[in-house]
Amino acid sequence: MLQSKDETRAFYDKISGVYDLLAERSEGPVRQTGLEKLALAAGERVLEIGYGTGCCLVQLAAAVGPKGRVFGIDLSEGMRARARERVEKAHLIDSVELTCGDATHLPYPDGSMDAVFMSFTLELFDTPEIPQVLAECKRVLRAGGRIGVVAITKEGKEGFAVEAYEWTHEHFPNLLDCRPIFVRRALEDAGFSIGDATITKMWVPVEIVVAEKVSDSSDARR
Repeated sequence: MLQSKDETRAFYDKISGVYDLLAERSEGPVRQTGLEKLALAAGERVLEIGYGTGCCLVQLAAAVGPKGRVFGIDLSEGMRARARERVEKAHLIDSVELTCGDATHLPYPDGSMDAVFMSFTLELFDTPEIPQVLAECKRVLRAGGRIGVVAITKEGKEGFAVEAYEWTHEHFPNLLDCRPIFVRRALEDAGFSIGDATITKMWVPVEIVVAEKVSDSSDARR
């Protein structure tokens, strides 16, 4: 990892006011596909990790309806303030609970979520932390619950754009703090059952993966 958690937090606090201008045009369409594939239902409880300025929170709350509940956790207080403004403006604040914290230790009970969603977030974590984050996701999901991940990927044909992206991440992590990862492999290694996995193109390849928590003996003992 090239930046500490404190440096990452400070960076996102700093850019929270302009983040949508910097990223929404490129990330928005891909993230929308991920939301559609997650296929939330009315009444479900869903957690978004790395909610940023709250673009997805509004859609998540609308999807689960008044009988559902949306939870969000993000490292940045600046992002939480922006997200809260967006949710309040949409008159959905009663359906959304926002937390500022680290997804390596999720503050939610075992089996309390029907779904978890992440977009352009998993690749921000240091490589040894990715299994920790996914283990926490698995813990808070009920048996049969789904996880949807949208992330820059190392899968597929690499080209100049990916090489340039990785070089910039390595040498200027304050400009590009995420890097391509193997999304489907990470979810499979964490014990999830893959339901849908596609690779699309932003200006770098992006994986969109939806997977399910399969009940096992440890779940049954809880």
